[in-house]
Amino acid sequence: MSDMPPDDLPVENTENRSALLQILQATGAHREISGYSEDYGLAEVLPFPFFALVGQMEMRLALMLSIINPAIGGVLLVGTRGVGKTTAVRSLSGILPDVEVSACVSGEGCMPADAPDNLCPNCFEKWKRGESLTKIDTVKLVELPLNARLEDVVGGINERVAVQQSRVKLERGILSRADQNLLYVDEVNLLDHQIADAILDASAAGQYSVRRGAMSGTYRSRFVMIGSMNPEEGVLRPQIMDRFGLRILVRGLTAHDERLEVYERVRAYRNNPRAFIREWLEVTLAAREEVGLARELLPEVTLEGEAVELGLRLVEQLGVDSHRAEYAMFEAARAHAASDGRGVATVADLRTVAPMALRLRRSQFMVDFLNAQQAEDQHIIEAMNA
Repeated sequence: MSDMPPDDLPVENTENRSALLQILQATGAHREISGYSEDYGLAEVLPFPFFALVGQMEMRLALMLSIINPAIGGVLLVGTRGVGKTTAVRSLSGILPDVEVSACVSGEGCMPADAPDNLCPNCFEKWKRGESLTKIDTVKLVELPLNARLEDVVGGINERVAVQQSRVKLERGILSRADQNLLYVDEVNLLDHQIADAILDASAAGQYSVRRGAMSGTYRSRFVMIGSMNPEEGVLRPQIMDRFGLRILVRGLTAHDERLEVYERVRAYRNNPRAFIREWLEVTLAAREEVGLARELLPEVTLEGEAVELGLRLVEQLGVDSHRAEYAMFEAARAHAASDGRGVATVADLRTVAPMALRLRRSQFMVDFLNAQQAEDQHIIEAMNA
């Protein structure tokens, strides 16, 4: 997909653009432990720098907007293998901002708004003492393992505690740990239906309940879901597809110089990942700060009337039924304006995000189904009037 703006849009003055969009467009003490340390074969996580990705502007913009405004509803990356979908998602860890999260040690996610009636015993005691129930933590990327079971996703009985201590303890699952974080589901089109339904329910309600025998627990689960899929391997259920706010078609780069640059950067990263990451550290830290500023500005950003009218007209002309379409489109436009340091989202912002929010929304099956039902209803009316 081309990175150039449509011909009928005015060329933006880059001198007035925010630092975050300019970055996107352009691009402790050591402690020695003596003694023998067993090698458990665990790999160290060193993600590829986000701004070292070559091209793929629409994909990078969509991922960044979803961080700035979680209300967009997440991002779905659709493309063949080897085009950098998973690499791009994992590279987000370097620019994720800080947020206020629950400091509940019981894992129930108690927040000040729950006081006093809905606090767990530990948090209730802290609340009575006037202690803070929250802490500042960095947003995390939580990946759903390919071999995850339903119990891993929603939670269940802690088997180790049950065997070793002969007592039953309800353990929270991946969906609870993803609260206020990013949940990445690779090969989302191949997801087990039970797990997919659990994720959809938690995503819609912002919480979910687990019951195992006489024990039960309700956990917060407000996350930004990012999915990736290769359509060659199977289709995605329409119900899951509709939950993703932005949909990105990821294609391989075609320009020779860009493909060569991909090779050079990947080679440098694999030869010495730490040195490569250090090369991009300054721009990564600057972008992380800009993302935080954009999130702070976002509540004040409004949509101008012309942008609203254009968005609603597009939805009508394209025959999109789902109301999530304009919601994702308007929220993405607000995030785009916030990323540029502006308090008003304009038509230009909406035109930038509209293709991402509106593609893959129209179902030909539903069009044919509704047309057939409309014809049947007309026959019924004609029969009654005969």
